[in-house]
Amino acid sequence: MSPAEDFIYQFDGNQRAVMHYLHRWFTYELFLIDKIRFRIPFYYGRTWICYMNPLKNGNVELAFIRGHELSNAQGLLESKGRKQICGIELQQVSAIPVKALNEIVQEAILLDATKKIK
Repeated sequence: MSPAEDFIYQFDGNQRAVMHYLHRWFTYELFLIDKIRFRIPFYYGRTWICYMNPLKNGNVELAFIRGHELSNAQGLLESKGRKQICGIELQQVSAIPVKALNEIVQEAILLDATKKIK
């Protein structure tokens, strides 16, 4: 088991289910590399793309490092006052907007692969 999976299995219920779903998607389908940084799972392509942050309210925030450079055409990303990072809070697997989130993730991967960080 990877360190990210060890991290995920410390949680229960919806948080574990959401993080497990995202982890498998990122690592097994999108072939992103998982690493624990700042005590949470980060996912890498060329550089940091996103991370999962379990919140005290029971949700999981999927945050994109270069979120302000993404189009946010889906209107799902929130900056929460941050200058670079934007994210989306997810409550349960069945409520994940898969199509829209896939568009955001693909845009973030493309941005990581083609443009240097400003």
